[in-house]
Amino acid sequence: MRIDAHQHYWKIDRGDYDWLTPELPQLYRDFLPHDLLPHLKEQMVDGTIVVQAAQTLEETDYLLKLAETTDSILGVVGWLDLNAPDYAQHYERFQAHPKFLGFRVMIQEMTNASAILEPHFVDALKWFAQREVPIDLLVISHQLEFLVELLKEVPDLRGVIDHIAKPRIADAVIEPWASQMKEIAKHPNLYCKLSGMVTEADHKEWKLSDFTSYIRLVLEAFGPNRVMFGSDWPVCLLAASYDEVVNVLVAAIPDSWTDQDKERLFGLNAKAFYKC
Repeated sequence: MRIDAHQHYWKIDRGDYDWLTPELPQLYRDFLPHDLLPHLKEQMVDGTIVVQAAQTLEETDYLLKLAETTDSILGVVGWLDLNAPDYAQHYERFQAHPKFLGFRVMIQEMTNASAILEPHFVDALKWFAQREVPIDLLVISHQLEFLVELLKEVPDLRGVIDHIAKPRIADAVIEPWASQMKEIAKHPNLYCKLSGMVTEADHKEWKLSDFTSYIRLVLEAFGPNRVMFGSDWPVCLLAASYDEVVNVLVAAIPDSWTDQDKERLFGLNAKAFYKC
């Protein structure tokens, strides 16, 4: 089964996508299942994991409603405010929906990423870790030091790093990202999405070789059982088409990887991680 483990849908007039503005003409329009379906068919992708794009409970409700009428949506990764006292109640409400898979922690949007080490935040993640809830971690490479510390506090967190933690691909900078990712990969419940890479490269002039060292480090550190393909469509359109995103990953897979390893990367690992 082929799964795209990371993509988005949005409807602009819902009004809670603050980051979507006319200054991003490639993205400033509605993106819905009928827009993606031809690309899924072309790449023989059976279904997708839809990930939140707004930090609101209302958007999670919207995506779950959309999932009810869209067979290709295998599940939804929503949003919760872990700083709010009622996060558990909202989780229980979402969790009652058969296509709710988990939620995403938006470390990227934090003014100071050390906030994830606050006691109430750590306690919330321990609560979810005990329940083996899948949690997406949106983090930028310069914030990884705080994630490394967090995992010392919550070592059994069931998490997946989105977009290989956004290393500085455009500048060809690999350290300290590489060392920190190797440290994170020591935690057996941590996975990594090979997604969102083209938008970290030069949007106009990237080439396949720009990504090889980053992809291969992740594949080696996490191994064939804890990595998953994600398109990050439609955000990827800032730099590449859906097909090009697939080709970036395929081109960097080592020759030593078996067909079974590739099946895990392109679907089976996502199915296992999200329990979908």
